Amino acid sequence: MQLQLIRNATMILSYAGQRVLTDPYFAAKFSGESFAGKSPNPMVALPIPPDQIMRGVGLVILSHLHSDHFDDSAQKALPKNLPVLCQPGDEDSIREAGFTDVRPVDDAVDWNGIHISRAGGHHGLGEVEIEMDGVSGFVLSAPGEPTLYWTGDTVLCDEVRAVIDRFKPDVIVTHSSGAVWPIDGGQKALIVMDAAQTVEVCQLAPHSTVVAIHFESLDHCTISRADMRAAAAEARIPLEQLRIPADGEVVELSLN
Repeated sequence: MQLQLIRNATMILSYAGQRVLTDPYFAAKFSGESFAGKSPNPMVALPIPPDQIMRGVGLVILSHLHSDHFDDSAQKALPKNLPVLCQPGDEDSIREAGFTDVRPVDDAVDWNGIHISRAGGHHGLGEVEIEMDGVSGFVLSAPGEPTLYWTGDTVLCDEVRAVIDRFKPDVIVTHSSGAVWPIDGGQKALIVMDAAQTVEVCQLAPHSTVVAIHFESLDHCTISRADMRAAAAEARIPLEQLRIPADGEVVELSLN
């Protein structure tokens, strides 16, 4: 399989002869609101134009509906008849945006030879999770392809550990930017994995290739790609285990 990171959580997965698009975020650089008062978002431009991103795409998978994962620009650009998989509860909003083939995934579905299971997670813990609302990850499997676990916007939690233990994925895609959100008392709460949690994922799944994404696009992120590489080196994570692609980069992945 091939994984092409576009930006943030937007990826093209070339898998089992299909092209799958995740969390499309097509906004122009600096066209949106700031999340942390530092910069308009997104902070980087798309590496390739939307029409090229969409070429040959047969399925869209949405982890949740936050604006940096399914924005107005993507909603306007995507063909409305594309099948869209989502978590239960998000389907009405997606249909209201004009999409006609929306399929909430309670447990698992099969699509064109790919078995897709939904996984739980926590978009932060405690009071911040109430504001962030629900989020899902997804596990893809198909004959002859590596089993891929895309965690979505979650911190490392028991649900993530359980998915790793159950599916023993060949590939784990983590959102590792250490994004934070303000809570009462002027504090900030972690809402996706940071470098330390990503290192722990590598240690929990030493035979999996971990692909860390979601870096440097948004102003509430606290971990850069360089920070992630430094933390991995300090923890002696093998170079071949952790991949940290640049925007637009294609990563070749195989069965372990």
